[in-house]
Amino acid sequence: MKTQVIILAAIGLFSLNSCIQETNPLALMETHESRSEVYNAIAQNDSYMTEFMANLQNDENAMKMMQDNYKMMGAVKHGENMQMIMKDSTAMHAMMATMMNDGKMMGTMMKMMHEKGIMSEDCMESCKNMMGEKGMDMQGMNKMNDMNNPSEENHTEHH
Repeated sequence: MKTQVIILAAIGLFSLNSCIQETNPLALMETHESRSEVYNAIAQNDSYMTEFMANLQNDENAMKMMQDNYKMMGAVKHGENMQMIMKDSTAMHAMMATMMNDGKMMGTMMKMMHEKGIMSEDCMESCKNMMGEKGMDMQGMNKMNDMNNPSEENHTEHH
């Protein structure tokens, strides 16, 4: 009886051990679909992405490829420049003044804020009218209403 239990236990262990599958990472990268799944899994998980970026930074070939990618490096440098500008109050005020003097940019920003629900229709109309009264050309904004009809409405009345 003891030998039968030992034999059955040995057979059970061998059969369970044979179920272990070796994972081949290169096999995951063979098809476009599986690669996309891996990339998406990494991109959507902060800890995976952090680990992935650390690995990229430690690989000379990956660093060279990133440095040669002008679009990526431009985005990185632009982000660094914006952070530097935001830390410098003088530069920040100069940038804001430039933006405020550009009617087209202001119009685009107002439209974006309205589309995202940040700025109400009344607020946008009031701002448009006030800017029109101050002589700012709101290129592209006059499609919503005729800006040459200045209103007596004050900006704070609808807030």
